[in-house]
Amino acid sequence: MVDVVLAVGLVIVGYLMGSIPFGVIIGRWFWGIDVRDSGSGNIGTTNVFRVLGAKAGVLVLACDMGKGYLPAYLATLFLPPWVTVVVGLVTLLGHTYSVFLRGNGGKGIATGAGVILALMPSVFLVLLATWVVVVLVTRIVSLASILAAIVFCVSTFVTDQPPSYRIAAVVGTLVVIYAHRSNIRRIALRAENRVRLPWGDRGDAQPHGR
Repeated sequence: MVDVVLAVGLVIVGYLMGSIPFGVIIGRWFWGIDVRDSGSGNIGTTNVFRVLGAKAGVLVLACDMGKGYLPAYLATLFLPPWVTVVVGLVTLLGHTYSVFLRGNGGKGIATGAGVILALMPSVFLVLLATWVVVVLVTRIVSLASILAAIVFCVSTFVTDQPPSYRIAAVVGTLVVIYAHRSNIRRIALRAENRVRLPWGDRGDAQPHGR
């Protein structure tokens, strides 16, 4: 029997945690910059790296992954797989459509990666390797994220995962692809931004000490 109160509570917590815009918070409080006003205007890790530099980017990456990991991991301890994936999906949706940003948000890659790490660690390693290889070869982060999402979806079907995890992988992958629709258009036009490799300190903004 599913503990309904616990399940509903974790779904709500997952959405609210997913909605926390760490890119905006960290940029404003420590760098005095709203990342939505610069670069691509996205609140996620890639734009934070671009606008504020590696230190801020790593911090936002850790926070966004953490907010995806924690609710999903707690769900694995107390709830059946089908409820666990609901918690993971609403956390991803919280990041993409944040209640704190009036329905706006990021593209869900780091948060989704945190969810996957909690539910399927071995699959997480596969998609991480995919992401790194594509970035190194193409220097296009959005392409790496899209391909990693597709590889993640396929991996859930070729490995021994619960049916609910596979359904969630399809839904999550579609959410990620939809969130990257503008990137896909730019990739098709060969106009997508490329990252500098290796990522160094060039252009890093300095925290203003708040």
